[in-house]
Amino acid sequence: LGITKGIEYLHQGCDQRILHFDIKPHNILLDHNFKPKISDFALAKLYSRDQSIVSMTTVRGTIGYIAPEVFSKNFGNVSYKSDVYSFGMLLLEMVGGRKNTNETDEIYFPERIYNLLEEGEDLRIQIEVEGDAKIAKKLAIVGLWCIQWHPIGRPTMKVVVQMLEGVEVLNMPPNPFESTSQLGMTNIKMPARLVTPELEAIAE
Repeated sequence: LGITKGIEYLHQGCDQRILHFDIKPHNILLDHNFKPKISDFALAKLYSRDQSIVSMTTVRGTIGYIAPEVFSKNFGNVSYKSDVYSFGMLLLEMVGGRKNTNETDEIYFPERIYNLLEEGEDLRIQIEVEGDAKIAKKLAIVGLWCIQWHPIGRPTMKVVVQMLEGVEVLNMPPNPFESTSQLGMTNIKMPARLVTPELEAIAE
């Protein structure tokens, strides 16, 4: 939750919006109290709060966490929603305990999570503490909302905070991978660095 609030502050709490463009596990540090800190702003970009889109001349980010629109305007304009996509991938990796990209996978890992949830099956991850299964499911659903292929379908980080803190039932998002298959891109590989039952609130 601390990561979520940190990104929301970058987007809404500063005089100018700060787009990080490289949200990933390696850029989340923990202090001595295990509080998360967002690091590495080398690729960050400032833009006015009254601007809705950002102009870019080169791709920024790390493979596996880069939003589709950063690669091509065909998917939408680049904005703070690009960080939302990266955060969604980070969440799904936290749930699965693995990287979201693997050349040996027969099916894209985030897509496998979506299919399991859609079919009402267990996420097939190791759960050691009772109650963690509900939290894992909640994180997965939020992550899938965040990685919607088109930016307009993704929540703001403020809404993500509300989703994680709330106890209400979260609806499954539309299948983000249907958009890719309609474009003939089901097996697309993003180009390293240049991408239910009542659910419990996520504690800070």
